[in-house]
Amino acid sequence: MPRYRRDHIHLRSRDPEATAKYYRDVFDAKIVETIQTDGRPRVDLDIDGMTICIARAQPDQDLPSAPARPYIGLDHFGLQVDDLEEAAAELRQRGAEFFSEPRLLRPGLKIAFVRAPDDVRIEIVERKNNAT
Repeated sequence: MPRYRRDHIHLRSRDPEATAKYYRDVFDAKIVETIQTDGRPRVDLDIDGMTICIARAQPDQDLPSAPARPYIGLDHFGLQVDDLEEAAAELRQRGAEFFSEPRLLRPGLKIAFVRAPDDVRIEIVERKNNAT
């Protein structure tokens, strides 16, 4: 049976450079300038080995924003931390906006949600004792 591993997340943004700066400033992402297969520039990020590709949305495209919730499709991506309260305090200092404050979901599992540029939802997760 094939083994599937994370490879990348791909975002579109009207301002990839500003979006990349947000991820760098808030989540310590490393910014890597790359070229897409079509020859256009793209900004990639590395967050602890996870690649986030940010492609520029064409200015003449009439693209919708993220849909109102709830909806079908990709809802968010998650980043794991050892101490959610400590991470939340640091994220607030860095300007992150929480739309779901840190909370205990069940024993061993705390979560919170941050709103990133272009209304991307990022779940911040603390797992203890192999909580799923």
